Amino acid sequence: MTVYTPRRAARVLLVDAAGRVLLFEGFDPARPGHRYWFTPGGGLDPGEAPAVGAARELAEETGLRLDPSQLGEPVWSDATEFSFDGIWYRQEQDFFLFRVDSWQVDTTGFNDIERRSIADHRWWVPDELAASGDRFYPPELPTLLTRLGQSTTAGQDEASC
Repeated sequence: MTVYTPRRAARVLLVDAAGRVLLFEGFDPARPGHRYWFTPGGGLDPGEAPAVGAARELAEETGLRLDPSQLGEPVWSDATEFSFDGIWYRQEQDFFLFRVDSWQVDTTGFNDIERRSIADHRWWVPDELAASGDRFYPPELPTLLTRLGQSTTAGQDEASC
């Protein structure tokens, strides 16, 4: 029987003016060949609100600093189970959408585990991601991005670099 460590997380769908989403290519240190693409974000600190954690993680991982209120409400939530570095997690996570004209990613804020387990980053068009054959999380990401691209963005603040 697998024992799961519970974890809360907040993630950001950072989308540029071309409709591309920023993803990081990572791997599990315990399984270096298990590569996958994922959104900026990560685990919440104890008592940390999801928008606060999402803004903190976005700043650490991309250099983009936002007031948590700029993220608005989550656009999607899910729960996932996964193994990372030999530990099984059951993670409940909220996804926030933030649009930028463009952004030059700055990864100097990565922590030690991020420096050891993130190999690259790139901006993906949803259709290109779906057709890539690459592993990405969440698996619903291209469909979610397409749906969000068709929804209104009224009230959404934008940043540019």
